[in-house]
Amino acid sequence: MKESRGNRLHISILGKMNVGKSSIVNALFGREISIVSDFAGTTTDVNQKAMELLPIGPVSIMDTAGLDDSGNLGKKRVETTLATLNRSDVAIVVFDYNGIKDCDINVLAELKKRKIPVLSIINKTDIKLPPGNDIDIIKSHSDNIIKLSATKDKDIPSKIKKGLINILSDDFINSPSLLNGIINKDDIIVLVIPIDKEAPKGRIILPQVQTIRDILDNQAISVICDTERLQSTLDNLKTTPKLVVTDSQAFKEVDTIVPEKISLTSFSILFAKLKGDLKTFEIGANTLDTLKDKDKILICESCSHHPVEDDIGRVKIPNLIRKYTNKDIEFEHVSGHIFPKDIKKYSLIIHCGACMTNRREVLSRIESANSNGVPITNYGIVIAKCLNILNRALSPFKS
Repeated sequence: MKESRGNRLHISILGKMNVGKSSIVNALFGREISIVSDFAGTTTDVNQKAMELLPIGPVSIMDTAGLDDSGNLGKKRVETTLATLNRSDVAIVVFDYNGIKDCDINVLAELKKRKIPVLSIINKTDIKLPPGNDIDIIKSHSDNIIKLSATKDKDIPSKIKKGLINILSDDFINSPSLLNGIINKDDIIVLVIPIDKEAPKGRIILPQVQTIRDILDNQAISVICDTERLQSTLDNLKTTPKLVVTDSQAFKEVDTIVPEKISLTSFSILFAKLKGDLKTFEIGANTLDTLKDKDKILICESCSHHPVEDDIGRVKIPNLIRKYTNKDIEFEHVSGHIFPKDIKKYSLIIHCGACMTNRREVLSRIESANSNGVPITNYGIVIAKCLNILNRALSPFKS
């Protein structure tokens, strides 16, 4: 199975037009991924490609439009480029012999503000190096600098990998575990996976697959069943399970079956822990108690999919919230990488499990919500709140 985009290290390639960004991307992949031309502005949108960059691991490379693009369309392309910072774990900023411009300084300052590690590449060194004072500015905003010629050097991948390894923390190289600190070797974990309208034919969804792999990595034992077989599964186990993890949509039924002595949570809440902030999400869910008629809630889905008849984000969660609050709440939805700039009109933001996006993007949205004074929570946590089992669902994560 290919690594999901949400688990890849996201690397944005930034710089002016015609500075050599696409040439560097092509050299890194060893084939033509991005169109290269002497004509400035050839890259007009974010070109995102996945690769295995050993020893770093799976990465997602985002080749972007030039920071100095102009005109009405050019400004929109620059906005799209800067939007990649919301999901960038690390940035590669490319310069050349023409030196730096205000757009370079601005993006370097923004990266520093966001605490995104920066690898600066001075390209086209076979022509001429930037002036000395430009080098000083680049150094002051970079975690590492390498010099190369995208058209002449033969060891570009090794230079970039070495540069990235020098600036990445251990958390990036050794990604955290979903169940770290919750389960131990030889623990039995029961996974409840309903087969309903939203279950893809012939397979199980990504959060469930990743949880199974995480259990294996922790040298524990996974036992899998659907909701109807949960009781018989528990009855037939000789050893009491350490934890039951369920699809959030089956929370109510599973809660009535699983004894209180057994910890219970959901796949969505595991991902809330991995990619977000549980305490912030818990506070956000508790704001349901203070909602009023006509309050607006924004629901964010990290993947784009065709909604099914009983869609969790567009049908089930709104219905649960209206029933829990007994209020006439209005709901708006966004998907993919879309996130509104003006969020102050919302009384609450509810984010999906984020299995298809990375931690950087979720944390960016949490920061935006916090700075605008808007509570934010997660699918699984808000479902548990509406079913009055939030304390139990979060108990595995509290000492």
